[in-house]
Amino acid sequence: MLNLIRRDVILQKRQLLIFIPFILFFIIIDVYPALTFLVASIFIPFNTYAYDEKAETNILLNSLPYTRTEIIASRYLGAIVYMVLAIGVTSLALFAFNKPFTMTDIAIGSSLFLLFAAFTFPLFYIFKPGYITTVVLISFALLTWIARPIASFIAKHLTAITDFIVNLSVPALYTGATLVIVIVYAISWGITTVIYQRKAF
Repeated sequence: MLNLIRRDVILQKRQLLIFIPFILFFIIIDVYPALTFLVASIFIPFNTYAYDEKAETNILLNSLPYTRTEIIASRYLGAIVYMVLAIGVTSLALFAFNKPFTMTDIAIGSSLFLLFAAFTFPLFYIFKPGYITTVVLISFALLTWIARPIASFIAKHLTAITDFIVNLSVPALYTGATLVIVIVYAISWGITTVIYQRKAF
């Protein structure tokens, strides 16, 4: 399984040359740090999916001595590994450019990435090749566009929920959010595994 994760890095070595300038562009135009961490985290995993979609890599992967469960596990575990690496590189870049950021920015960026990955990874095995990347890009654009209006709506109209959240202590809030994200990610992992095991290549 570790070799499958390394495979993604090897396949993306050219794209990694674009990664640093891409992140630097977001930093220079002074994008909110949490969004910069989110975009940086998305870069490698979703580029890998786009490459595999184009090259129909799943046919090759299923001819190798890996189970379908291991293939999906490498995707989900790899996404976490790349997220950690991307956050590290982005943090160094922000520090080098003297751009302030906090652990909250990292927490928000990584949380949004894991939620976005949880909702979109199954789509790569539901939709036909050729449409997946488009669906994911549109989904990402829609999520970033509607996130603030949804948050405003909840704050204004669902006061019981917002009052409950406001009254929580910071440790309880972080613990609860982490637990929800882990559960959603685990459910997504399970759903994707089932879909992939039943899919014919």
